[in-house]
Amino acid sequence: MSGYSVFARYYDELTANIDYKKRAEYFNEIIKKFKTTDGNILLDLACGTGSISEEMARLGYDVIGVDNSQEMLGIALDKKFDSGLNIQYLCQDMRNIDMFGTIDITICALDSINHLANIDDVRKVFQKVSLFSEYNGLFIFDINTIYKHKNILANNTFTYETDNLYCIWENSLNPKNNEVKMNLEFFELEENGLYSRSSDSFSEKAYSEEIIDKLLIENNFDILAKYSDDTFNPPEETTQRIIYVARCRLMKEGI
Repeated sequence: MSGYSVFARYYDELTANIDYKKRAEYFNEIIKKFKTTDGNILLDLACGTGSISEEMARLGYDVIGVDNSQEMLGIALDKKFDSGLNIQYLCQDMRNIDMFGTIDITICALDSINHLANIDDVRKVFQKVSLFSEYNGLFIFDINTIYKHKNILANNTFTYETDNLYCIWENSLNPKNNEVKMNLEFFELEENGLYSRSSDSFSEKAYSEEIIDKLLIENNFDILAKYSDDTFNPPEETTQRIIYVARCRLMKEGI
């Protein structure tokens, strides 16, 4: 997993089209639908620059944000300073999280699971979330589908342009394992009128529902629901993002 050191500087600008408030309200609806625990501690796993952490805190959750990128967390802390919200941020690898106690709700959004390099890494994340989940605690996450990797991301090139930034995003699909390697070139307008160039690269891998289902069940989760593309409809063949809702069934003796 990359530290996304360059990407972090431009992440919020490139994801300005995402309505984080709406996404948080969607997660909140899911939580209200399925939550059975009394606690309100929410772990935002792979929280990035803290945009969803901020919105979940505004909805009344006690939020812990975890990410392994110091650059991303630096931006999240700046937001926390500006908003004054009581969010705790920890710099940890999602495969090796270490909490102070059990968690009532874990969310992992914006295809962070796809950024894991292989099935063993996905298994490690599910194991850790299960270990630190309260009995009957919820685990809500989204994943990009194989369909999206093969038909939307694929070997395509995308461009993004703002007032001060031009980005070229090139994808390369390996059809054997549904991995998309992504190369990003950034051109940022400086005060002198010239552009500075930087780059970053990472990859995403798509996993079948059967594999994700199996890993969840193996790690003491019951699958409560699977939704398509931020709706409450079931996934279809052309679904680009699946939202999983799972509940931890393992009673903890103490952590």
